[in-house]
Amino acid sequence: MYDIILKHIQVKKLLFLPVIFLLFTHCVNSKKEKADTKSASTNEWQLVWSDEFDTDGLPDTTKWNYATRGNEYGWGNNEKQWYTVANPVNAFVSDGVLTITAIKELTSGKDYSSARLTTKGKGDWKYGKLEVKAKVPSGKGTWPAIWMLSTENSYGGWPKSGEIDIMEHVGYDPDTVHSTVHTELFNHTIGTQVGKPFYLPTASTEFHVYTMEWDENEIRSYVDGEQYFNFLNNGEGSGAWPFDQPFHLILNLAIGGGWGGKMGIDDSLFPHQFQIDYVRIYQKSSAQ
Repeated sequence: MYDIILKHIQVKKLLFLPVIFLLFTHCVNSKKEKADTKSASTNEWQLVWSDEFDTDGLPDTTKWNYATRGNEYGWGNNEKQWYTVANPVNAFVSDGVLTITAIKELTSGKDYSSARLTTKGKGDWKYGKLEVKAKVPSGKGTWPAIWMLSTENSYGGWPKSGEIDIMEHVGYDPDTVHSTVHTELFNHTIGTQVGKPFYLPTASTEFHVYTMEWDENEIRSYVDGEQYFNFLNNGEGSGAWPFDQPFHLILNLAIGGGWGGKMGIDDSLFPHQFQIDYVRIYQKSSAQ
């Protein structure tokens, strides 16, 4: 009887071992599949440049330039501010946030001072994904923007070499942000610009993530992961698609101007603050 019982137990063990092996293999494969999926997701976009604004003080000069009126192309719009250089009143990092402040004060013949920061020569990219987490000011006359211009100006001055407006906001229309592109054939001076608004009633009370993805075929804009605008390469050359060259990032807070000042400027609300929590640039390995 004992021999029979022992044989029965051994048979059960032999039958059970393959089951254990199959379960173990399944677990290992499942973990590998998850790891592979995570790796593929991670490898799709590689972080190539960023500023988390972790160091208090003036913006990091290894990453940012100050653009002031008169020393760069692309000015205009009849704006009312003067952009200052290395003035902590207008651009300062504190508690992990870059704050660009517009103040009502006579500066170099203008009624307001503010700041315009660029990455030109320190951060220039052809294709990629850009993320900026920001909160815009409120009040008539403000015009904050997250945008890009060509670094090399390969096709000539504006608008021939293109402009990508990732986010623009005008204070008289507080519940809406906009994304727009400008080219020789599509630009606001001839009324043919291509863009789209996005309803965002908390733009000035909460931080939001503004994202632009750009490749050789398309430009796409998002707010908090929701896509709302795209612009396609129609294959008709640089007049329609000059976006095959390096561009740099610009952060600024304008006052007044042809769009921002369309409904006037409320001087009682100054100062105004445009706050940026982080800037992150990603590229796919093929674009680097």
